[in-house]
Amino acid sequence: MYDLKFNPEKYEVKTCELGGRKITYRAFENIVYCKNPVNKVQKLNLFVPEAYYHGEMINGYDLKTAPIFAPNTVGGYMEGPAMEVGIDKFNHKPNTAFEGLLHGYVVMCAGVRGRNTGMRSREFFVGGAGKDNGETEEALCGRAPALIVDMKAAIRYMRHNKGLVPGDVEKIITNGTSAGGALSALAGATGNAKEYEPYLKAIGAAEERDDIFAASCYCPIHNLEHADAAYEWLFQKETVSHMMRFEMGPNGPKMIPVVRELSEEQKELSKELKASFPAYVNSLNLKDDQGKSLSLDKNGEGSFREYVMQFVLKSATKEKATLDSQNRLKGLAVPGSEIESQDYITYTGEKATGIDTDAYVAKITRMKPTPAFDALDLKSPENEEFGDEKVPARHFTAFSMEHSKAGGEMADPEKIRLLNPTEFIGSRDTTRNWRIRHGAFDRDTSIAIPVILATMLKNKGFNVDFALPWGLPHSGDYDLEELFAWIDDLAK
Repeated sequence: MYDLKFNPEKYEVKTCELGGRKITYRAFENIVYCKNPVNKVQKLNLFVPEAYYHGEMINGYDLKTAPIFAPNTVGGYMEGPAMEVGIDKFNHKPNTAFEGLLHGYVVMCAGVRGRNTGMRSREFFVGGAGKDNGETEEALCGRAPALIVDMKAAIRYMRHNKGLVPGDVEKIITNGTSAGGALSALAGATGNAKEYEPYLKAIGAAEERDDIFAASCYCPIHNLEHADAAYEWLFQKETVSHMMRFEMGPNGPKMIPVVRELSEEQKELSKELKASFPAYVNSLNLKDDQGKSLSLDKNGEGSFREYVMQFVLKSATKEKATLDSQNRLKGLAVPGSEIESQDYITYTGEKATGIDTDAYVAKITRMKPTPAFDALDLKSPENEEFGDEKVPARHFTAFSMEHSKAGGEMADPEKIRLLNPTEFIGSRDTTRNWRIRHGAFDRDTSIAIPVILATMLKNKGFNVDFALPWGLPHSGDYDLEELFAWIDDLAK
C-alpha cells in the first residue's frame, strides 16, 4: 500500500532547451497517486518552473497561484503514460508540458490505464504518447471506465496534498486530444459523481473532491453510443472510406493509407443508422443562441443541420480573413484545404453565408466504414475499450449488437454511461469552463458530435469556447497560445 503524502524534497532540477527556448524546472516524477495501484502506469509527474523557488513570477503567477495544467497522452482509448517534458512525437514540436512550464503553469501529467494495458501493442492513435507497449505480464486492467477513474484519482491526490504541492489545486485544467479529449471532457462533466466511487475505492484513491476548474478538449471521441448514427447522418452519401492507420516505428508513427468501397450491405446499414439519428437529436431539446429549437426531420434535414453548418461557415469566414491554417499551420492543414479553392462556399462580402453541404462532405471525405465505431466484427478500438479479461471486446450499441457478425455480447449499460460526458452535464459538479476544438476537415467522428457537446453545455449555462478550425484534420495542441490566453483570462 502506498502513502499518499507528497514529498516536496524528492525532485530533480532539469533543464530543457528546444528551438532556442529554455526552461529550468523541478521534476517530481513517478509519484504513485493511489494506495492500491493495479498497474505501473498509475503514476504522475509534476513539473514546476524552478524560478518559483527563487521568489520569481512568470506571467503574474508564483508557486502558490500558478494554475495546474493537466495534459494527458491518451489516444485511441489506449494507455496514456505520464508525459515528460520534451518533443511531441506526432507533430515533432515542443510538447504541452514544455509550453505549459514556459508559460508559468505547474504541469501535472497523470499516467492512466487504457484498453492495451497488460498486452503487447504497436498501435498509435492521435493524442497518444507514441510509445510501444511491450507489457504482457500484468492483467488487462485498463478497460472502461479505468481511464477516467485514474484521472480522478490523480486529481484527488493533488487536492489531498493542498499546501504541499505547488500550484493552485482549485485551478486544475485538463487537456487532451481524441480519446484524450474525451477523457478531458469526462473529467470536466463528472466532477464528484458518486457513480465512480466503487472504482476509486478499489484502487485506494484519496477521499477528496475530483471536480476541476476547466476542460480543454481537442476533437473529443466521445458519446460513442450515438457516434455511429451521427457519422452516417453526415457521410451517408459518401461510399468510399479513406482510412489512415498508424503504426509505431523507431522514428515515430508511420501512416498507412487504407481505401475501401463500402459493400452493398454497409450502404444499407448506413441508411438505417442515418435514419435513427433525428430521434436522438430531437430527444435532446437543444436550442441555438437565440433560444430557437434545433431539430431534424425524418430525412435528417432541419434547423440542427443548418446550425451545424453555421460553425463551418464561421470557420471559413475566419480563415478567409486570417489565412491562419494556410500559413501558420501549413504542415498540419489538409492539402487542398486552402480557403480560396473551396467553391462550395458562397460569400456576402467577406462573410461566408452559404454552403453546399454535400460538396463540403465530399471534399473532406468519409474516413470510416459502416458502422464507424461499434464494428460488427468487434475489431474497433472502442469495442476493445468495453472488453475485459474474459471477453476481449463487446458491442456498445443495440444496432451493432443486432447485426453482429462475431456473436458479440453487449457491454454493461452502466460502463457505457460512465464513458459518456454528455450523460452527466449539469447533474454533477460539472466545470463551468470549456474550450472545445474540432478541425473542420476532421472525419474521425461527425462534427455533429462536438456540436452536440458544446450546445448541451451552453444550454445549461456553462461558459463554452467552441470552434471548428479551418482545414484541420484530427489533431490537437495546435493553438496553445490561444488556449493559454483563455486559461489566463479565467485564472486571473
